[in-house]
Amino acid sequence: MPIALTNSGFDTQDLAILQALQVNARLTVAQLAEQIRLSSSPTWRRVKRLESEGVVTGYRATLDRRALGWGVLAFVAISIEDHSDAAAKAFEAAVTELPEIVACWSVSGDSDFLLQVVGRDLDTYADFAMTIVRRLPGIKSMRTIFTLKEVKAPTAWPLSDSDAENVRARRSTDRSRIT
Repeated sequence: MPIALTNSGFDTQDLAILQALQVNARLTVAQLAEQIRLSSSPTWRRVKRLESEGVVTGYRATLDRRALGWGVLAFVAISIEDHSDAAAKAFEAAVTELPEIVACWSVSGDSDFLLQVVGRDLDTYADFAMTIVRRLPGIKSMRTIFTLKEVKAPTAWPLSDSDAENVRARRSTDRSRIT
């Protein structure tokens, strides 16, 4: 079971490892050790511990969807008819089979699920939405929101409340210099 940062079994070196790996997961142990100012063996042991505890769940390359030919990115809010476990599981199973649906979340509010969907262009997205998504099991309604511009995508998670507070403090200091 992953350790919550607020319950902290993490020290500053663990957090430094996590920050460094989020920026560049291809660092060698030697490079990582140098960056966090620790020798290689303890660094390797810490990384292995973070992996075994489920904090680091994998390593991947970040690809540019446009370079791969996916020109449309949309979010689709889905409401389902039946809220039984069986209906939700049937919907979830169907969604996981569709590569154009790159992410799916169960959400609160007006919708039951939020899908992140890619399409080659508007025509192929429309065809996919009308012939595939609309016919997924149990759908009552769907609403599509098209992205116009990616301002910030998730590439790194804040590792502590103080990370977010430090960023806000820097911004406020920067703004006070401008005025």
